[in-house]
Amino acid sequence: MVMQLKGQLLASTHLEAYTQNWIDFQYINGLVISGGGIFNGQGASAWPHNQCPKTRICKLLPVNLVFSFVTNATISGISSINSKLFHFQIFESRDITLDSIRISAPGDSPNTDGIHIADSTNIQVTNSVIGTGDDCISIGPGCTNLTILNVACGPGHGISVGSLGKNANEKDVNGLAVRKCTFTGTTNGLRIKTWPSSPARLQATGFLFEDIIMNNVYNPIIIDQNYCPYANCPETVILLVKIKDIKFRNITGPLPLQL
Repeated sequence: MVMQLKGQLLASTHLEAYTQNWIDFQYINGLVISGGGIFNGQGASAWPHNQCPKTRICKLLPVNLVFSFVTNATISGISSINSKLFHFQIFESRDITLDSIRISAPGDSPNTDGIHIADSTNIQVTNSVIGTGDDCISIGPGCTNLTILNVACGPGHGISVGSLGKNANEKDVNGLAVRKCTFTGTTNGLRIKTWPSSPARLQATGFLFEDIIMNNVYNPIIIDQNYCPYANCPETVILLVKIKDIKFRNITGPLPLQL
């Protein structure tokens, strides 16, 4: 299946027009998306309706592009802007390459993650520019063998593994390589976040973060095993998410000016 987008595709601003997300690709083996076009979620009018940053029980807004149970896909040379929620969501998929992608939303837009990946294997994100109001790339449970290479991130919350351990029956995250990426003006750089008193016992293992440049990043490296963004959080903390075999190599600030 081949989809070419040339020009700009505008999402409806009427939330009642959506059953769930904006554009869904499901149960496809062999998918190509290209054309240099722009998927414009027109999310500004919807962001005030997003209550998810404040409470666990909330109605999710539409995601721009969702890939569920997709195998052997190449998505290249397209842009996603101002999604109402996540820009890209990849779930239960494998062997997908996203190359030369541009993602943009204001730094204060809620939950506008650039690319969210969960329960997927062999996903590559390369040569892309992502700036949002949330994580540039977020990696949920159940992921294996992910590669992120030459990605420029900012504004946003950085590249995050997690949150992990929020729900029962979550699976391990195993095998992540983040190389030659640049973070500019982000709240976090490289982050791993897990919930306290998790209902699931799982582990995050086999991560390599290498050749990373941080420009004006508030938390360049942060591992938070007591992640809870809500007002009411557990008082007793029992850590059931194991983090091991994590390597950070050549993480630097900006290069000095050559006079």
